[in-house]
Amino acid sequence: MELYVDTANIEHIRECAKLGFVSGVTTNPSLLALEDPSVDIKKRILEIYETIGGHLSVEVISTDTNGMLREADEILSWFPEATIKIPMIPGGLAAVRQLSARNIPTNVTLVFSTTQAIAAANAGASYVSVFMGRLDDIASSSKQVLDEVCEIWDVQGYDSLIIAASIRHPQHIVDAALAGADIATVPYKVLMQSIAHPLTNLGLEKFLADYDKMQTEKQKFMSL
Repeated sequence: MELYVDTANIEHIRECAKLGFVSGVTTNPSLLALEDPSVDIKKRILEIYETIGGHLSVEVISTDTNGMLREADEILSWFPEATIKIPMIPGGLAAVRQLSARNIPTNVTLVFSTTQAIAAANAGASYVSVFMGRLDDIASSSKQVLDEVCEIWDVQGYDSLIIAASIRHPQHIVDAALAGADIATVPYKVLMQSIAHPLTNLGLEKFLADYDKMQTEKQKFMSL
């Protein structure tokens, strides 16, 4: 399972690029606005891609098919490598079908049910983003939905890649990997939590203390 970072914060993306285990970025208008409401979206998107490369989904904001298609063409005119992020609504599915026919990669977002995921795959989505945290927020089991989606993908042989999105904590990453998701797109803070463990820190402290002790004993021996 690949790991993407879900953010528009360029400093966090730079850090992730250095870490070596993050292979893409997802973002959306809310994340862009969170960083700076006046941000130049084109400039920020291109800066993100230059920083980390790999997958980068760029979301449309239209809610009608023709508007989404116009936005997709505009995005691709200045960023040909973009994956076009489309909302899981009827007009969005129609846009995905047309973009798919043109071999333009799409990421269907805001998927909350198994039937929505099936519809997105049949429309030709390259990626289907199943939201976990927001399902848990309304006392629905995101794990059950993701398990169902991944099992159906195995049975039916769908080509769309499954993205586990709306990740709230490291256990969501584990659940996504166990279910068989192809990708988990994770906020920077949760990514950092996922690679940290107090026993790792204690172990490193002990190793370094033992090494310093060994060097001290060595110096004493050499001074005799």
